[in-house]
Parts: sequence; C-alpha cells; structure tokens
Amino acid sequence: MQIHLSDVIFSEGKTIQATAELEMERIVFQLGDFPILEKEPFVLTVTNTGDKVLEIEGEGRITAGIPCDRCLEQVAVEIPYHIHRKLDMKLTDEERVNDLDESSYLTGMDLDVDRLVYLEVLMGWPLKILCKEDCKGICSRCGQNLNNGSCGCAEEPKDPRLAAISDIFSKFKEV
Repeated sequence: MQIHLSDVIFSEGKTIQATAELEMERIVFQLGDFPILEKEPFVLTVTNTGDKVLEIEGEGRITAGIPCDRCLEQVAVEIPYHIHRKLDMKLTDEERVNDLDESSYLTGMDLDVDRLVYLEVLMGWPLKILCKEDCKGICSRCGQNLNNGSCGCAEEPKDPRLAAISDIFSKFKEV
C-alpha cells in the first residue's frame, strides 16, 4: 500500500493516521521464501515535526511459516514489529543514502508501507526456530522425522578412536 505524504509535508504540526492492509503474502530473502500465515492491519501515524521532518510511528505483527531448524516441519512464528523513524524530506534520495538511511520505502512523496514493514520484519527475524524444545530432528540416513517415531535405520558402530570427540558432541547437543 502506498501513502501519499504531500499533505503532511507542507503543513507543520499536521498528523495523519492510516490503517494499512499489508499486501505482501510472502517474505523472500537470502534464507528462503516464507509464507505469511496471518497479518494484522498496520496502524501508522505520520507527524510533521517541523522543517519538513516527518516522524513515522506504527506497530503490528505478522505470523510467518518458518521450518524448524531440526526437523524441517513448518512452525507458525509470530513476529512483532515496532516502527519509529524520522525522515528529513529536505534531503534528496542520494543524500539519504549517504547518511546511511535505507529509505527504499520512500519514493518521492509516496511511502511504501509493505516495504517499510518488510524491512522491520527482517530486523526482527528469529535466529533459531524449533517446533518444540525437545525436537529430535530427522534421521541423517533416511530423512525420517524422529519426532514421529524411530526410523529403524541400523546405527553404525562408533570408531573407538573417536570416542573422546563423541563424548564432547553428546554434551553439547546444539553443535
């Protein structure tokens, strides 16, 4: 959704509120392509604080389908976001880039709400996802989800020369 900001830019002290329905259905970046299972409307407040400086505030949450890091089953993960940004509308796009303000969500006088939310969701993206705390993962041989039961693959006998290393790995399950 695009919000045109010209009314606010030229009226010092003016505030607008908008409720934006997010149009994005997926989050796509280097880690993959993740469906958005639920999204709530994004309530956005834009205030002209003077001298063509806009303050953007809003919050919301989405629920994304992210695979478990151990068994690869899809997990519904709620990602809340809170936006608080100041935009100096006197600056050109080039000057914003030089000031390290990634304002790819602003094109001329139009604010791209989906792009703004997308960038905030990426900042809040969880580092580790587990379907449950004691997830057993998948069998390294056949790919069976071990949470659903054992797969029946014969466990290879361990090399006695590697017993010390095996003990280290059994103590630290996250390795």
